[in-house]
Amino acid sequence: MCTNQVGYELQGKKIAVVVLPVSEKSSPVHAYLIDAEGEDTLWQGISQPPVADIYTGRLSAIIDFSSFHRAGKYRLCLPTGGCSAPFVVAEDPYAQLGTAVLKAYYFLRCSAALLPEYAGKWARAAGHPDTVVYIHPSAASAGRPVGSTIAAPGGWYDAGDYNKYIVNSGITMATLMDAYEDQPAYWDTLNTHIPETGNGIPDILNEILWNLRWMLAMQDPQDGGVYHKLTSAEFDGFEMPSADHSLRFVVQKSTAATLDFAAVMAQASRILQAWKRQLPGLADSCLHAAEKAWEWALQHPAILYDQHKMNQQFHPPITTGAYGDNHLQDEWCWAAAELWLTTGNERYKSRMYALAELQPTVPTWSDVRTLAYFSLFRFQRLHAGKYADFYARLQKQFLHLADSLLHHPFAAFATVMGGRRSDFVWGSNAVAANQGMVLLYAWKLTRNSQYRQAAAGNLDYLLGRNATGYSFVTGFGTRSPMHPHHRPSVADGVREPVPGLLVGGPNPAMQDHCNGYPSLAADEAYVDDNCAYACNEIAINWNAPLVYLVNMLRAERN
Repeated sequence: MCTNQVGYELQGKKIAVVVLPVSEKSSPVHAYLIDAEGEDTLWQGISQPPVADIYTGRLSAIIDFSSFHRAGKYRLCLPTGGCSAPFVVAEDPYAQLGTAVLKAYYFLRCSAALLPEYAGKWARAAGHPDTVVYIHPSAASAGRPVGSTIAAPGGWYDAGDYNKYIVNSGITMATLMDAYEDQPAYWDTLNTHIPETGNGIPDILNEILWNLRWMLAMQDPQDGGVYHKLTSAEFDGFEMPSADHSLRFVVQKSTAATLDFAAVMAQASRILQAWKRQLPGLADSCLHAAEKAWEWALQHPAILYDQHKMNQQFHPPITTGAYGDNHLQDEWCWAAAELWLTTGNERYKSRMYALAELQPTVPTWSDVRTLAYFSLFRFQRLHAGKYADFYARLQKQFLHLADSLLHHPFAAFATVMGGRRSDFVWGSNAVAANQGMVLLYAWKLTRNSQYRQAAAGNLDYLLGRNATGYSFVTGFGTRSPMHPHHRPSVADGVREPVPGLLVGGPNPAMQDHCNGYPSLAADEAYVDDNCAYACNEIAINWNAPLVYLVNMLRAERN
């Protein structure tokens, strides 16, 4: 039986799924709810008529026990035998989860030791000080020739490896800052127990600052361009960060990285205005960096990062994650929107208005147009008069996207996630979380509860109501990943992986060719093995929408 293994909101939708044996007749299933420690029946009901899983053909029966409103710990059982793992029903079932998925970023910090006081058994020595980072030949300039060095410490390790990428930091930082801007009062009270806790700044901003300062170091101060990534020449082995002493490089400036940087810095400047006393000068530095990056992009509007081509010309060859992006209109619109919102300068309007020609999409690192929608909606009330037509068009297009998610659900598991086969890609769990973000913004715009319920349903999916039976967040649920593709979790000698990390999720392309995938079906193509980087890696841009989804459901409970 597939349930949300963490729990259900007291007044929210409560859905479980029974996957029926192949021989089972297609008739409704009886189910009953018992106390986790007892046997008394507290609720009983009949499932909806079974429906076929469009990927496997197996029948699934939806059990809706939303009418049950008593807080406690329970199990769902079938008269034919078998019960679910225990789960809670509570007013606030995601308190620990909401903290853990944000604290995961602390465990991903580069250039810092993780102390036992804050990291517990996952404490480790510092790795990759990044105080001596070489200018790769692809990044050389008159002021920074080949072989010269810069310092760019800090930041987060991007994924299962030990490198740092500006493009992927872009969407990650924006998503976390969106969470803060949408509910600043909520974050004032969320304590993740990190070294900066208690310094007068919310912990979400403390964590954002760790990566922000690294990003600032990735801009060439002479011309404003931004290096695409800071990386070793090739992926390192499965060792602790302190054991890796590979040379580190910054490589080629790119237009995508520079525009992502401009957008992040503009949004950060807007947020940090309120923290000038604690962080003197930082808001101004971020805005200056954003404007200088914009100028560089105007002068270099289409410098694409093509790693294969770069390696034919420069050495050493770089074989780590490319994050190449050949379509930049979305980055232009996003950067222009953030700069306009922060400065009010009309010079950014023409690029921002082009957003109305781009239909919104579920965000991903290579398509950030909808990040502009999110920020513009946040400040819509300030511009409703003069820009009413522009906002009306954006809202119409955005709600069309949200409605398209609602109207094509994955019926076998009663979720938005999986309604299209294209949902099951590398990082499919981030698709689910980002769909949840889209739906929550649609709910804010309309207060139509269907959107919020659908967003919560995608969280149910991530926490166990899916065809694999896994809760995809390390450390949460009765069956969660134990072997993620994450170097510290493999090399640290601790049985349990670093907690709070969202793994990639089902991916039928199986690019890793790892043995052990149980099925070729799109919704089942997942294996809990550290060799399975195509489905079991972790990444900063996957955790960020989960941070948003979990904590906004908490902050904006009905």
